[in-house]
Amino acid sequence: MRWLQIGGPSIVALTAGVSLLVQVVLNARLRTGLAAWSWAALVSYVGGTLAVAAILLVQRQPWPSAVTRSDLPWWAWAGGLFGAIYLVLAIISVPRLGAASTVALVVTGQMLASLVFDHFGLLGLARQTASAPRVLGAALLVASVVLMRG
Repeated sequence: MRWLQIGGPSIVALTAGVSLLVQVVLNARLRTGLAAWSWAALVSYVGGTLAVAAILLVQRQPWPSAVTRSDLPWWAWAGGLFGAIYLVLAIISVPRLGAASTVALVVTGQMLASLVFDHFGLLGLARQTASAPRVLGAALLVASVVLMRG
């Protein structure tokens, strides 16, 4: 079980990355078949909603209490909005840029934004200084995008 403590979270994150790629490619294909990115996005979200609803039923999770819901900041409820923005932009980008370039650009955007969010502790994150090694890592991602687009 030690691998789960050390490598487990990394394996989970890598699997999430693969899943994100599969989602983008499937949604781009759906967009082509349906001739509309908006229908592809709706199908994706309905499918995701049904999958999470099934998980909640299996887990028998109780409905969050009014106190719990009211203690959350208003912006904590906006994740779905940003998920939809990502989904639509990815669906539009994959046919034009290809999967590899789209993913490279998405990851680079995530990394650059993550450095800023961590450095300033945005949206409740613990502050983590944008140290030289972290900035160098982000710069290498930018370089990889340049190479991917080359």
